Amino acid sequence: MRDCHTLITKYQRTEVRLPDEDRIDIFDKAKTNRQRLVGGLDAKGDPKPIGQRTQGSYAMRTMIVDSAADYDIDDGVYFKRADLVGPNGGDKTSRAAKEMVCDALQDGRFNNPPEVLKNCVRVYYNEGYHVDVPVYRHMVEKNFFTGDDLDHYELAGSDWKKSDALAVTKWFRTFNAENCSNASKNGDKGQFVEVVRLLKAFARSRSSWKGQISSGFVISKLIADHFAEVVDRDDTSLRNVARAIKNKLVWSQSVKHPCLDENIIEDGNTKANFLRNRLEENLVCLDVLDEWDCDHVKAMKAWDKFFNTDWFSQQPDPDGAKSLMQKVGPAVKRGETRYA
Repeated sequence: MRDCHTLITKYQRTEVRLPDEDRIDIFDKAKTNRQRLVGGLDAKGDPKPIGQRTQGSYAMRTMIVDSAADYDIDDGVYFKRADLVGPNGGDKTSRAAKEMVCDALQDGRFNNPPEVLKNCVRVYYNEGYHVDVPVYRHMVEKNFFTGDDLDHYELAGSDWKKSDALAVTKWFRTFNAENCSNASKNGDKGQFVEVVRLLKAFARSRSSWKGQISSGFVISKLIADHFAEVVDRDDTSLRNVARAIKNKLVWSQSVKHPCLDENIIEDGNTKANFLRNRLEENLVCLDVLDEWDCDHVKAMKAWDKFFNTDWFSQQPDPDGAKSLMQKVGPAVKRGETRYA
């Protein structure tokens, strides 16, 4: 396979990975949103949260550039179960808990007011950003056999459902650190996280795919299930993982949750089938990389087609200068004359 590592790495760092300044801007909105939520809850005499934490792609550092600036940040809010009490003294329903949070987030300056969705409360910003606020309750229950306290978190969805987004973030960061020789402490670097960004970029590379293809969480878990580091070859690792995922989804579309004893998606999932079909169609264009006479131009056209871009074809051959030096020989020192 032709070595395109240098340019795949450059593409990921400059065109796919969300720049630090954008991360800061998005997090600033989340912090403002936190203050608005706490103030709104207090003004209405509602319970005070026991915590607020970023999660999802922001926390895992897999957010990618979006041409439509359709960015979101998941910023979960956590309450004690005992504080979420309904009008009759029982547990507050999941819908009521989300409505309580939504009411606290209302602000007349929003063009589009916050709204309750299935698994969160969404706050819209004019720039195209939105902050999703999942609502959790902290559960402490006695083990029937040992009498020990067991605690877990439940998410306000259609009903209360066991969920732990913080555990997912920990799993992701640990996997990256343990499986990548170049992983950074903050999780921004590491071949695993970089391949996740690249395959998410592929999944979002055609606007017509939006809403039809697997989520970033499903893609991340599929990559983890089939990842094997190829040192200094992000291009090879990406292609190997994409092939393995495509082959896996042929015989089964179920994907196990990394932290809970359940599946994220089940067999027959239409979005997983859509991902498989799109991979099958587009991996073929990378076959040229295996040809003995594959040159820079052919390779760049192949990656352009895969990612639906023209970025690669605009890049000079990183080996061009090296090849020229080999033909010409060492540079002539200043003041020195070279004779034929």
